[in-house]
Amino acid sequence: MDKPEVLVMGVLPDWDLAPMAEHFSLRLVYEAPDEAAFLAEHAPRIRAIVTKGEIGASAALMETMPKLEIVACYGVGVDAIDLPYCAARGLPVTNTPDVLTEDVADLGFGLLLAAARRIPAADAWVRDGSWAAKGSMPLTSRVWGKRIGIVGLGRIGRAVARRAEGFGMAIGYSGRTPQDDVPYGFHATPAALAAGVDILICCAMGGPTTQGLIDRATLEALPPGAIFVNISRGSVVDEAALLEALQSRRIAAAGLDVFWNEPAIDPAFAALPHVVLAPHAASGTEETRRAMGLLMRDNLAAHFAGRPLPTEIRP
Repeated sequence: MDKPEVLVMGVLPDWDLAPMAEHFSLRLVYEAPDEAAFLAEHAPRIRAIVTKGEIGASAALMETMPKLEIVACYGVGVDAIDLPYCAARGLPVTNTPDVLTEDVADLGFGLLLAAARRIPAADAWVRDGSWAAKGSMPLTSRVWGKRIGIVGLGRIGRAVARRAEGFGMAIGYSGRTPQDDVPYGFHATPAALAAGVDILICCAMGGPTTQGLIDRATLEALPPGAIFVNISRGSVVDEAALLEALQSRRIAAAGLDVFWNEPAIDPAFAALPHVVLAPHAASGTEETRRAMGLLMRDNLAAHFAGRPLPTEIRP
């Protein structure tokens, strides 16, 4: 029997591709010199799409695949997948939640520490001889005991909150509704939250419903000297307003893992010494990526075996 044909949208490690190739005929679109021709050749036989959160799957793409049965996302964010189209066509969509939560929260807190304590600048101060030539570097800002606001208290937001508790921080959050099982203060909007914190960290999900959630009003509500961290999606922030706030030093520092136009980000960010940049790598540990791949493969295997899907997205 022929193996089901699977379209792989983004680069995956060999530890995922090798076991997948045992059960599926893999069509690696990212290796195709002519993507349009490649899709035209293979689309009529594709039964599954494997994609990534930042790549997604458009309705126009899926419309070319009459035999498509499932979309499996390697990542938790599914905002770039046309979910209404999938729902209308009865296509299940899966993702890889939980397995990346703690690593994303780790990097979020790491970016906060790096921005507040100017860790990249401290490293350079030693390496370039400034310590010997100039003495101690300028003072930085503490993190412990500060007021932190978390935009989006989902899995990752709660993991950040647990870390903040360990730093003795006063914790507030904003979201669609208050959550009764947490002791943190609720604020109806990010702007209301921002006005009373020293640190604002965005953990909200991406997608149309949160585009521009961190708007100019939110950024202007932050007290002077505040720190901003984003481990959500670049689309969640008004990036022009963020750059203005950083360039004017209204925001004292920032740690950013996500951007509006990845990976070709606005070059203005690279000119800001008080901003710590990361290449959308919050889940980028070997342990987590292996777990993500395994869960993605488990979803595919379950679908083609007629079993319940471990992590299907529910509308």
